[in-house]
Amino acid sequence: MVCSQHLNKSQTAVFKNQIDWIPLSTGSVRPTQGRTLAIAQVSGGSQSFNTVNTLRILGRWMRMFTIPNQSSIPKAYTQFTDALTDATMEKDPEGGSRLIPSGNRDRLVDCMEEFVKYTIVMRPHFDLFGDRYSERIERAAKQQAQKQQEPDRSRTAESATKMKSDIVSGVNINSI
Repeated sequence: MVCSQHLNKSQTAVFKNQIDWIPLSTGSVRPTQGRTLAIAQVSGGSQSFNTVNTLRILGRWMRMFTIPNQSSIPKAYTQFTDALTDATMEKDPEGGSRLIPSGNRDRLVDCMEEFVKYTIVMRPHFDLFGDRYSERIERAAKQQAQKQQEPDRSRTAESATKMKSDIVSGVNINSI
């Protein structure tokens, strides 16, 4: 699940920098490849979909399966519970962190349900979607290079063993 603040018609620079620092690959595997992604945005003003559209593109770039549903919460400052409870004016133990019941909350819950369903459907096929032709070629080339290095290592090990057998009590037998 990725949720970003809407600022100046897109996500914030700090958020984009965090996305940019996700490693493209670990070995030959992208850490995000084949994963399921749900997207949402919050904004201080009217409802917009610029940020979720950008997040959808970023998800595709990271080879993630982005669910079709998305959520945009306008005037986010009015959509969450207060830090102080209204009845007793005591501090809310959750610190005013819950979305108030509304159509926006319902839409976000719909997105999360869809996210779980898509993840359940996609998870058994993770290896299938993570297997790419270009990466198979790269793996095969690395394995071939390792196989070529192994005979050299075994020859070096054989010669070292032979040299050890030629030395008896610190004296090289071949030099006698």
